[in-house]
Amino acid sequence: MHAESPTASPATPDAYQQQIEQWRAGRVERLTAPTGWLSLIGLEWLKEGDNRVGTATDNDIVLQAGPAHLGTVTLGKDGTLHIKLSKDSGAAIDGKTIAESILIDDAHATGDAVPTTVSFGPANFYVIDREGRKALRVKDGDAAARKGFLGIDYFPIDPSWHIVATWVPFNPAHKLEIGSVIGTIDKVDVPGKAVFQRDGHTYELLPYQEEPGGDLFFVIADRTSGKETYGAARFLYAALPKDGKVILDFNETYNPPCAFTRFATCPLAPPENRLDLRVTAGEKKYRGEH
Repeated sequence: MHAESPTASPATPDAYQQQIEQWRAGRVERLTAPTGWLSLIGLEWLKEGDNRVGTATDNDIVLQAGPAHLGTVTLGKDGTLHIKLSKDSGAAIDGKTIAESILIDDAHATGDAVPTTVSFGPANFYVIDREGRKALRVKDGDAAARKGFLGIDYFPIDPSWHIVATWVPFNPAHKLEIGSVIGTIDKVDVPGKAVFQRDGHTYELLPYQEEPGGDLFFVIADRTSGKETYGAARFLYAALPKDGKVILDFNETYNPPCAFTRFATCPLAPPENRLDLRVTAGEKKYRGEH
């Protein structure tokens, strides 16, 4: 997941309203981009050995878009990946018209590198690694979910949900188990907890960092989850603590990709982050929920 650019509160209510509206516009722009989450059309798990890929039904993996016979992806016993394109596939590997290549998955694309992308027309795929299991993440700029996007519904912007929480650091970091919709469990490092008050009660939330030095990432649920809001979780990013405080702006809570597509691998809110509180801020349940 990528941060949705957390923001600080400006001085005036009008400026705050405008800031949240701008944040929402940027969020929708990223979601609806040609390679955004709405473009997903497949999550295809690879078996060890050869995996023939294409739209024809005689392939091991049948794609929703692309040539009848794209090529063969080979998964080695050691986890290495290789693709050999069919002669007339018309596909490109990282923009190059080459016949074959190794494939770097998202877990092994270090630094600024990105996974190897195989593109064909408006569609493409790259390999994701989830606890050693590897799958093709397939995207298509012409995906029905993208073309038929119904927009996002929100709770009214409410400055009272822009909360200055107390930051309690953990030294050393605590461990937290984060489940996912595909049944995996990640153990993440929690650098501390955000403690805040609402309506006379005290609440705590545990974040983790998706990359060293990155923003705090909260996977949360609350009393609206499964009713007004998406059931599995909502996401919230916060800037790193400053002077013992961290800004939790619940007007910027948003739905995970799994609210829009069944082809994502989203984390679930851990029990520790299930608030006994109605968070009436941020994104509501998607009307076009699959």
